[in-house]
Amino acid sequence: MALKIYQPGIQPLGQFDVVDGYLSSTYIKGGEVGTLFAVARTNSTTEKAAHDALDGYTNVTDVKRAAVAPRVNASTARPIWLLDEGTTGYGTLFGQVIGTPTGLSTTGTNLGPHTAAASGKVTCWDKPGVYGVSIDAVDTTASTGLALTNSSCDPGAAIYPLPTGKLTQSTGTKVDVVVGRFIEFETSPFLVTTPASLVGATEAAVNVVFNFTVES
Repeated sequence: MALKIYQPGIQPLGQFDVVDGYLSSTYIKGGEVGTLFAVARTNSTTEKAAHDALDGYTNVTDVKRAAVAPRVNASTARPIWLLDEGTTGYGTLFGQVIGTPTGLSTTGTNLGPHTAAASGKVTCWDKPGVYGVSIDAVDTTASTGLALTNSSCDPGAAIYPLPTGKLTQSTGTKVDVVVGRFIEFETSPFLVTTPASLVGATEAAVNVVFNFTVES
């Protein structure tokens, strides 16, 4: 669904184009990590960018430009950034409306497409800070992912990326670079709702809270 901004680093990066193959909410729900890739400088049917993003260059023998994708192909890949697009709330171009028509909807309706759809760009958080990620945007494998059923999800536990950029706690397919430290799960992060634990109900995590910092 979306990245949640708690105590972030300041001044996120907003100038980077997304590799077109990843320019949808299927690949960027908000809260994945990604890095830079080299793509063609000329627009084509498979790779396009706004004109300001086309004025970028690499070496003269293989002239390309930089773009971001929610992929981490190797533990040595740098920089690694936290990607901030989403599918609900401020993650859609015009946000979300609740109650349309008056009083008849409680779930909300998205207004407009995925935020990256308009500009082709993705907002990247590069500085350490505390963030939340909705549970549908992380690896939730029961025994190894970011799940309430994983006994290793203790405060301070290392968080890694999968090659797809999704965050995980520990799994055989992880990329071996620590991108943050687990803090806690949130099951009901609103003061106007009753936590499941107070009424004997089963708790279900909605967000993962973690400290984002890439460790060498």
